[in-house]
Amino acid sequence: MAVRVLTGYFSKELGIDLGTANCLVYERNKGLIIQEPSVVAVKKNTNQVLAVGEEARRMIGRTPGDIVAIRPLREGVIANFDLTRELLRYLVRRACRGRVFVKPRVVTSIPTGTTEVERRAVIDAAVSAGVRECYLIEEPVAAAIGAGLPVHEPVGNMVINVGGGTTDVAVISLGGVVSGLSIRVGGDAMDDAIGRFIRKNYNLIIGERTAEEIKINFGSAFALPDETTGEVRGRDQITGLPRTVTISTEETREALKEPVSSMINAIRQVVEQTPPELVADIMNKDVVMTGGGALLKGLDQLVARELGMKVKLADDPMSCVVIGAGKTLEHLPLLRRVLVGPKK
Repeated sequence: MAVRVLTGYFSKELGIDLGTANCLVYERNKGLIIQEPSVVAVKKNTNQVLAVGEEARRMIGRTPGDIVAIRPLREGVIANFDLTRELLRYLVRRACRGRVFVKPRVVTSIPTGTTEVERRAVIDAAVSAGVRECYLIEEPVAAAIGAGLPVHEPVGNMVINVGGGTTDVAVISLGGVVSGLSIRVGGDAMDDAIGRFIRKNYNLIIGERTAEEIKINFGSAFALPDETTGEVRGRDQITGLPRTVTISTEETREALKEPVSSMINAIRQVVEQTPPELVADIMNKDVVMTGGGALLKGLDQLVARELGMKVKLADDPMSCVVIGAGKTLEHLPLLRRVLVGPKK
């Protein structure tokens, strides 16, 4: 009977990485099927949803007065329940190819250390979006599973997941987080730091998309062999007119110093809280970095230097969390202990 329930009634089983910057969906036995920005565009007066995902992201900073593009998730938690529900509904419908009678079983990732209220909000949003049954999994645990680490064994595995809104650091053993910390610093904080730096040093105001492009093209946490420069366009803070300035990779690294330092401090705190036996395990293997923010050039090198440990970037950092969430469904008897209870 249990096997029939798993394979028959639940015709869709999905892993969802409900991220601050991007949402990814993994379907059991199929792999990654959806990757969309976590953005919803609505009409101001009526709250009518006009666009979701990539279409809504293209509207950021370019909408008329009666339309606003909103990120319903901030710093890893739900900031706008109604829009999060609409975002989830859009993802579920796409995954189920519009078949509204299909109610999938879902595993959704959450940051380490979220409160019971925040967890309940995620479950309620998923259920109201048409999900039959929702489980939660902590992001670093999902990332470790997605990166292929043996999380169910009695050995220490350290994962650093740098997302859009949060950085989750955890030491995992026997399917659970032995010591962990989630700080509300991630890719978005890096973008904000770049925007503040350029405003302070050049009196130039730039948008969040421009700041993100600077981070991707010129950002680094460690000195690069070939330092480069590039042009940045924005609005002059004094005259209000368009202006172009030249920024270097060294300046961008200086701009990112504060958020990167916060990440390093969080990693140190987790290592200090970890039992000595597990620290010994970690020293004998690689610390794994996942998440889109881990793609910042030289971040893995800086972490390795600061910790005195071997650090490597996962093969597919962006997708590790959603792959891990999906794999828990494929190996549910083995990995059930990593999940937080269901809601029907």
